Amino acid sequence: MKQSFKFIFGLSCLVVVLATLVAADHIDAPSSAGTSADIADFYAFEPSEGSNNTVFVVDLQSNVLPDLAYGTFDEDVLTEINIDLDGDLVEDKVIQAIARDGRMYFFGPTAPSQTGLSSMVYTDSPLGDVEISGSIAIVQTTDDGVSLFAGPRQDPFFFDFFQFNAVISPELDSAPGGFLPTGEAADTFDGANTLSIVVEIPNSMLGTPTATNALGLSVYKTWVTTNRKQ
Repeated sequence: MKQSFKFIFGLSCLVVVLATLVAADHIDAPSSAGTSADIADFYAFEPSEGSNNTVFVVDLQSNVLPDLAYGTFDEDVLTEINIDLDGDLVEDKVIQAIARDGRMYFFGPTAPSQTGLSSMVYTDSPLGDVEISGSIAIVQTTDDGVSLFAGPRQDPFFFDFFQFNAVISPELDSAPGGFLPTGEAADTFDGANTLSIVVEIPNSMLGTPTATNALGLSVYKTWVTTNRKQ
């Protein structure tokens, strides 16, 4: 039976085409900032050239500077990786992740019964679960060859946040030289943590990709959303 929890759209959405690092959105709207509904980065890539697997990485809760501790996964937030297989920008399959009692539970890939702003947890399509890691990473691999991880990781996003603020400041002389060159820019997020959800999954479980990237390679169109329980 499908669990009939209803979720509302969590104000966070990133679109990405599979192949490489593609997007970042550190610090979201006030209703999601500071919680695990806040999407920081989304990555989708092949783990190695010619691999038949795809890795999805969702980094959440980004407003954590190095001197602050990371938070915890909100049990009222459903993270959903959406996969478009026919090019209409509507999800044809979803992979879901939701935390319960120190573990992250995964469901899918499955065709959703409803698309768009609302979702439900597809408990009849269990993918696996893993203990949420602390300082030592714990990875669970299922009999289907799916690897799962959930826990804090160092923020991989390099961004000179304070110089950026100076550049966009209305004070025209606040950053006369613009952005700083390599070697002088400061990585504001160095040492900071995000809360990461990682799924490595065989492509045979996803379906045939129908998009083509700039290198002429067949790829999936995929994006991630966070939804909060009503």
